[in-house]
Amino acid sequence: MSVALQGVRLYISRQASGLGRYLLEQGLTFLVGWIPTVVGLGVRALLYRLILGMDGWAAIENGVRLRFASHIRLGRGAYLDQGVYLHACPQGIEIGPETIVMHGAVLHVYNFRNLPHAGIKIGRNSLVGEYCVIRGQGGVEIGDRVYTSPFTQIIAVNHVFDDPDRPFVEQGITAEGIVIEDDVWLGAGAIITDGVRVGKGAVVAAGAVVTQDVPSYTVVGGVPARPLRKIEKDGASRPEQAVYFEV
Repeated sequence: MSVALQGVRLYISRQASGLGRYLLEQGLTFLVGWIPTVVGLGVRALLYRLILGMDGWAAIENGVRLRFASHIRLGRGAYLDQGVYLHACPQGIEIGPETIVMHGAVLHVYNFRNLPHAGIKIGRNSLVGEYCVIRGQGGVEIGDRVYTSPFTQIIAVNHVFDDPDRPFVEQGITAEGIVIEDDVWLGAGAIITDGVRVGKGAVVAAGAVVTQDVPSYTVVGGVPARPLRKIEKDGASRPEQAVYFEV
C-alpha cells in the first residue's frame, strides 16, 4: 500500500504544484475541456482563468492538455489548437499575444532536476507548427513573429555520454538553453539543439540540424547546418562565403 501511495504522490507531483491544484485543474478540464465549437472556446476563456494566467481573452480548443496550469500564461489573443500539450513545471510557459500553437504541438519544460533557467517563453505574433516539440530544461526564448513549420524540434537539453563504462543515464545532462530571435522561420523538420542562438531574420531549411549559432539574416541548411546565403536588405541574396559552420 505504501508503494502505491508513493507512486500516486509522485504522479501528482509531476502534474501540478499540489493535490489541491491537481484536483482543481484536472477537475475543470474534465468538466469543460471537451466542449467543442465556439461555445467551448467561450466557456474555457472564462473558466480557465481559475487555473492559468490570461492577459485578456485567449482561445483554447477542446482536447488541450495542461499540466502545472498555474505556471502557464497566455497573452491576449493567443490560440491553442486541438491536441496541444503544455507541461509547464514551476518555471512556467509564457505564450505571447496573438501567438498560435497548432495541433499536436508539445511544449514541455520537463524540469524535474530543479534546473535554474528552465522555462519556455514565446513572443507575440509567432506560430508553433503542427506536431512541433519544444523542450525547455535549459530555457527556451522565442522572439516575435517566429514561425516554426510542422515537426520542428527545439530541444534545450543534452545527455552526457563521455564515459563508455557508465550508462549515459547516469552521466547527467547539459542544459545551456536556446534563443531564437525575432522574425525567424524554421522549416519543416528542422532541429535546434541545446546551446544555440538563431539570429534575427534567419531562415533554417527543412530537415536541417542546427548545432551552432546562426548569424542574423542568414539561410542555413544541412546536417549539421551551415550557412547557404545571406539575406540582403534590397531583397537580393548571395552565397555565404565568409563563415561556415564546422562540418
